[in-house]
Amino acid sequence: MFSLFEKAVLGMALLRLLSGCIEIAAAMLMLKANQIEKALIINSSLAIVGPLILIATTTIGLFSIADKISFGKMLFVLTGVGFILYGVRNS
Repeated sequence: MFSLFEKAVLGMALLRLLSGCIEIAAAMLMLKANQIEKALIINSSLAIVGPLILIATTTIGLFSIADKISFGKMLFVLTGVGFILYGVRNS
């Protein structure tokens, strides 16, 4: 079944599934803790996971199409990812 998918797409999808599982596990931990302070700590830790998954999936995608797009367009994409990371970082 997995041979039907392109390797890069499969890798990106698996990373997103991992991210979703981490989000669900964090929600369950929040419910189990049942304390606002602990829930905020768990939620804050997710701020690390999201950008890491974003970087990883974008990197896989860019490497797979690197020969198909120009350097200038790739630079725009990388700049956009940089802006996203800058925007979500803790102040």
